[in-house]
Amino acid sequence: MNKVLLIDDDAELTTLLQEYLVEEGYDVVTDTDGRAAIAAAAGNTVDIIVLDIMMPRMNGIEVLQRIRKLSQVPVLMLTARGDDVDRISGLNLGADDYVPKPCSPGELAARLRAILRRAGQPAAGTSTDTIRAGKLVIHPGSRIAEWRGESLELTGTEFSLIEVLARSAGQLVSKQDISKRAFGKPLTPFDRRIDVHISSVRQKLGLREDGQSWIQSVRGQGYQLLVD
Repeated sequence: MNKVLLIDDDAELTTLLQEYLVEEGYDVVTDTDGRAAIAAAAGNTVDIIVLDIMMPRMNGIEVLQRIRKLSQVPVLMLTARGDDVDRISGLNLGADDYVPKPCSPGELAARLRAILRRAGQPAAGTSTDTIRAGKLVIHPGSRIAEWRGESLELTGTEFSLIEVLARSAGQLVSKQDISKRAFGKPLTPFDRRIDVHISSVRQKLGLREDGQSWIQSVRGQGYQLLVD
């Protein structure tokens, strides 16, 4: 049973989400203080954290920043609807996904399943064989990535994205295909999630000798992982 830590100071919403997730088979712990999330990450006591951004004492962005210094535990952010700044900030700091509030319990449960699937066992039909793409080596079964012979630290979402590109190394992969293969759902209009996560992966890979990125983009179409 997956253990979920839900951090939100909205008591009514927290109760609603907790009851629904328990019925879905999750073990749910709630708290109103982001410091509980930091402690859980440090102690490796939960499988995933649902973290509201707007909270007293310490906001969700600061909490996420501290969590990522301690752990790569999956984090789903609850954001104010239409607040792109908070969403992009969260993704840049390593959040695995976000859900705008008010959110339906069903949508939250679906997002949790998708994140946990990416962070755990490969989906049915996914090869666990090692993938080699130039200097990049991907181990889907253990979800470990190596770059130039050294471990590449990636969030769960970043790993899913680079795995998709590595499987089609040297070829252009459309954003729609990336979304379906990495997130398990179609890309929606104005969703910049892929772009933000790709930007983070680019920084971790560094630049080629010619000064170009290892992940090339074709405006409005998709991305391509170079292998030489």
